[in-house]
Amino acid sequence: MKHKTRILIGIFIIAVMSGALMMVAVPAAQFTTAVSGTDKALRVPTVEDLMALKSAGGARISPDGTRVAYTVNETDMEQDAYVTQIWLADVATGRTLQLTRAKKSSSGPAWSPDGRSILFSSAGGRLDYFARNIGLALVPAAGGPIRPLTGAFDENPGAVAWNAEGIYFSGMQKTAAHLYRLDPESLQIARLSAPDDAIVSGFSFSRDGKRLAFTAASPTTLSEICVSEFPFKARALTRMTGQVEAFVLGTREVISWKSKDGTVIEGVLIKPADFDPTKKYALLCVIHGGPTGVDRPALLSGDSRYYPSDIWAARGALVLKVNYRGSAGYGAKFRTLNYRNLGVGDAWDVLSGVDHLVKKGWVDASRVGCMGWSQGGYISAFLTTSTRAFRAISVGAGISNWATYYYNTDITPFTINYLGEDPADDPAIYAKTSPMTYIKNAATPTLIQHGEFDRRVPIPNAYELRQGLEDRGVPVEMVVYKGYGHGITKPKSMRAVMEHNLAWFNHYIFGDAKPDLAAPPVPGVPRSL
Repeated sequence: MKHKTRILIGIFIIAVMSGALMMVAVPAAQFTTAVSGTDKALRVPTVEDLMALKSAGGARISPDGTRVAYTVNETDMEQDAYVTQIWLADVATGRTLQLTRAKKSSSGPAWSPDGRSILFSSAGGRLDYFARNIGLALVPAAGGPIRPLTGAFDENPGAVAWNAEGIYFSGMQKTAAHLYRLDPESLQIARLSAPDDAIVSGFSFSRDGKRLAFTAASPTTLSEICVSEFPFKARALTRMTGQVEAFVLGTREVISWKSKDGTVIEGVLIKPADFDPTKKYALLCVIHGGPTGVDRPALLSGDSRYYPSDIWAARGALVLKVNYRGSAGYGAKFRTLNYRNLGVGDAWDVLSGVDHLVKKGWVDASRVGCMGWSQGGYISAFLTTSTRAFRAISVGAGISNWATYYYNTDITPFTINYLGEDPADDPAIYAKTSPMTYIKNAATPTLIQHGEFDRRVPIPNAYELRQGLEDRGVPVEMVVYKGYGHGITKPKSMRAVMEHNLAWFNHYIFGDAKPDLAAPPVPGVPRSL
């Protein structure tokens, strides 16, 4: 019998009746197709069918070219999430085999040199994964038990390469970033990069595995492209740092202190180039996002976008970047110290850092400011309502009310990971950790900066904080950056963010004229125009 296809579809008929156009829908008949002489009934997909569709990607062919490892992204309605698993396909037969089945995603498949095993990244099936370590693991290419590899490495390893010498991965250690080699049999891990405080990343190996390229930064250099053989010795190929040789820049160092509960906290301290320990300086705290971000003592790192630290340092200020509890680089236990303690423990860490510098005699306690974006904006908002230790504060894309955030954000599971419950089941924890709970204590002049279309920290958080401060008579300005989401991503608008912060703190910390944030100066344009 000849193959044929019969498809009857719904038809819309447009008719003219009494001078008016009318559209009449004719119901679709059942789809029918003849396949190899046998009729097979087809149907219109349901919404559930569409949501259950899987997608494949990330193909990695085996060393001998006979098999392909790949990822399959599927829907998990119970978790309200998409989960990725590792699969294998045989090139000759097309037979497929699912290799991983964890509750959370397994990703980044990479072949062993002999083609017998597949390396991948995994959260180990944990649902409370935001602050937990992601590990590397092995699964036999033929299928079988999964073998964790990096349990002894208390950070998040990023697979780089696998050759006859072992598995290479990158990882953070406090404010440093290094390259490591793992023996897949003994599970011994060796650090290859040097010195101890190296900040190296973005590795690429030569085919023979004897040379690698990467980026390296330091307190005195911008990120440079480097190469090295083994033993490790970086050699720069670029001279990006030449761009700043004519600038007066602050010095950078890592300091540490004890927080209120005895936890040791580190931070990056930027000092004026002519720092004099006998003088008292203004202090500006810059708080990173995340919370699993980290600040490093790399020259101008993060300072050329929102917060011009070196401009303030040149004017006579210390700048402290606090790696508060929850920051990356300090291990899984440290990253979970803010569980059900967001804002509260973070405030301890920032305030104890300020006190540490005040006690050293370096800081004028009447001229202290604080600023940050995202989680750093949330911590700044918490500080502006819960303490009067600061002369001025800037809140960038910050959470002001965790319930408002929970019901509006695009990453609702994040809140549950850190607070444990939703607002209806545990309103007390949402009140404890929300800046708005303490709004009656607020007195600090506050600048609020937010992207108009922020879905991560929806803009109602900004309006709520602004209204609460206005109701209490606290000086507040709010700038909405039109067309932006959670980050301000274009150079001109980034410059505006930086100019706004510069003007705000220059007024409250250094006594400059109060800025008109509705009409900031534009480079090259006279103020009279």
